[in-house]
Amino acid sequence: MTFSIVAYDPVAQEWGVATQSKFLAVGAVVPWAQANTGAIATQSYANTTFGPKGLRLLARGLSAQETLDRLLAADKGRDQRQVGLVDRQGNAATFTGSSCHTWAGGLTGKHFAAQGNILARAKVVEAIAAKFETAQGELADRLVAALLAGQRAGGDRRGQQSAAVLIVREKGGYAGFNDRYLDLRVDDDPHPIERLQAILELHHLYFGKPAPEALKSIDKKIARELQRIAQQAGLYRGAITGGYDEATRRAVEDLIGMENLEDRWPFGSDQIDPVAFKFLQQKYPPRR
Repeated sequence: MTFSIVAYDPVAQEWGVATQSKFLAVGAVVPWAQANTGAIATQSYANTTFGPKGLRLLARGLSAQETLDRLLAADKGRDQRQVGLVDRQGNAATFTGSSCHTWAGGLTGKHFAAQGNILARAKVVEAIAAKFETAQGELADRLVAALLAGQRAGGDRRGQQSAAVLIVREKGGYAGFNDRYLDLRVDDDPHPIERLQAILELHHLYFGKPAPEALKSIDKKIARELQRIAQQAGLYRGAITGGYDEATRRAVEDLIGMENLEDRWPFGSDQIDPVAFKFLQQKYPPRR
């Protein structure tokens, strides 16, 4: 009772899954992925063993189609299953069992597979695929944009409830300790894809790393604004002078930590990330 897309980004070396369903917490069931291995979506009376078993087969070097064939051969309930896979090279495969509820089907393209069941029409999957092929941004952005296109083409004919996106890449997780770059879920919401898109933007805000050329020098005008913001946050008690002295720096860097913007801030320097600066200005507007 779900539609999904699995995909590979050869430039970023990322594998991912995005999904939406009229089902509580679809992100706990459908998406599976492993860095340098592949990604799997298992749905329609989902056989969740397809996730770990499939990733083990992909890790051994089997292709997406070979992995799919082995999973189905061992599953007596295959006629009710729907699965999409991409392997480590981005080869894609999809399967829709003959007993899946209509409309049900899938298609593959370069580095992706899209599939769905209990859909309003075939154009839902076609819209997912078309949007993924033209969308811009990171893999996660393209996957979520593809979900939204599928919903706008009719989506799940029963309605909406939950959505999720999972992206993996080597050492892509928090502080590089694991490969889970992002794992975002909306478990119960009347507009789950739009909410997921908003959470994805927050992920970019908090965990995005600015390019060195995007950083701006802290001039007197910016320093005055930083002093005002830090003062409003209760972290700076000095005068608004426009000087980025040690007291100002400590207060501002404390605020950055409080707002979880550490990945965006060049600590110890006289530079600022414009994205983080804009966020602080919006969070702490001048008092009237």
